[in-house]
Amino acid sequence: MPFSFTPGPLAGLVLVTPRRFLDPRGWFQETYKRSEFVDHGIPETFVQDNLSYSSKGTLRGLHFQKGNSAQGKLVSVLAGAVWDVAVDLRVGSPTRGKWYGVELRAEEAQLFYIPPGFAHGFVALTDGTLFSYKCTAEYDKPSEAGLLWNDPELNIAWPLTDVQVSEKDALLPTWAEFTK
Repeated sequence: MPFSFTPGPLAGLVLVTPRRFLDPRGWFQETYKRSEFVDHGIPETFVQDNLSYSSKGTLRGLHFQKGNSAQGKLVSVLAGAVWDVAVDLRVGSPTRGKWYGVELRAEEAQLFYIPPGFAHGFVALTDGTLFSYKCTAEYDKPSEAGLLWNDPELNIAWPLTDVQVSEKDALLPTWAEFTK
């Protein structure tokens, strides 16, 4: 089996660790295998891949898409490291409004699955961070939404305090505004 699957503390989140096959030339690993993911409760079809490149301290998020355009994401770090965060938005979920964060490092090759119904964001911990997203729905601007990354009510423990956010992300609503 080329992957191990570890459920996260919020229902639906999964940390995926691929097996690396090492030899004197380097290594090989599978990054996705539909049958394995389906067997471990991740049946979604991924329809769009994205890459972002960030300097240390770049914070992107917290982003999500609403309604029928809600995206599940399978994220990984190809170079560098991030602190990756998912916030449960699901109405009726016992963990609604709770967050979970995990450090993802290129050398560890872990993937993090975030199902639809979560906001997602990350902060780059190193310069030259290359971040990959596989998404279950295509980007749809009218469905785009987000939450303020430093909302005191969410109280996310970001590991860096000196961060750079986009103007758009700095103006996102708080949890209280979102849940009105």
